[in-house]
Amino acid sequence: MDGSGIGWYFSCMSDAGTIPVFNLFCETAVFPDVVHCERVLDRAGLHDWVISPHRHGQMSQIFHIERGSARLTLDGASSRLEAGEYLFMPPQVVHGFAFSQGTEGVVLSFPSPVIARLGPRTAALNAWLAVPQQGPVSPATAQLIAMTAEIYGSAGMFRAQRLIAVAHALLAGLAEESLARDGAVQEAGRQMQRLDGLIAEHQGKGWGARDYASALHVTTGHLNRIVRGATGRSLTTYLETALMTEACRLIAFTRLPLAEVGYRLGFPDPSYFSRRFRLRVGRSPTDYRATVLNGGKDLP
Repeated sequence: MDGSGIGWYFSCMSDAGTIPVFNLFCETAVFPDVVHCERVLDRAGLHDWVISPHRHGQMSQIFHIERGSARLTLDGASSRLEAGEYLFMPPQVVHGFAFSQGTEGVVLSFPSPVIARLGPRTAALNAWLAVPQQGPVSPATAQLIAMTAEIYGSAGMFRAQRLIAVAHALLAGLAEESLARDGAVQEAGRQMQRLDGLIAEHQGKGWGARDYASALHVTTGHLNRIVRGATGRSLTTYLETALMTEACRLIAFTRLPLAEVGYRLGFPDPSYFSRRFRLRVGRSPTDYRATVLNGGKDLP
């Protein structure tokens, strides 16, 4: 078989009781190049767009979907790979694909010695390379993928060196972007926890968006972006919802007069509290308490 027979497709499974392990070609053949590049369309399109579950013993891969999508199985778990995303697959992970018809993209395969030479190594990089990774492809990494494919199809005295150099830049770039996203998500989660604590502490003090942002040492716009990313709501809506959720609790689970509920939450004017509550909850505080006392039927 020639070098186009990349082993993420295989047609020679013979023992249903074992998981196929291939380098590239349904056999333990020597890897034909320092890096291998193939179009999804060229291979999966020939085989009904389905790649049966298999694994690679000494090879990692990057799948980049440019158009279309794929349903994945990774060690038995299901997920999806959409257009504009990549999947990094380390050795030994059992993986299979069901591509949507007409899917276009690139598959890059790296023998383990190429991965091993990526350095200097750090604990974070080692951890990233050890497990499957999935995420969006940035313009910078998309350019590196295209450059890898271009060099792969070229000739020259130092083609192998150029392929390895670009492959290392691509892998390091994907790892860096992935870890940066994870760090941003973790920080956003911590900020949301701090915000929720501040809301509980200052709910009756008339704090607004600017007060909470100042207490968290961020701008109002930045806090709004964090809240919208975590909840899909604006900061103002999130604060209002939290306030009225607490109002619902006090109305439902205490015998406080409704005016006192409003006062505790920073509304000295009972009429204004009633209007705000109705706007958010869909009924007046009086109607809400009556519904609760009636067994909670038809609560929003």
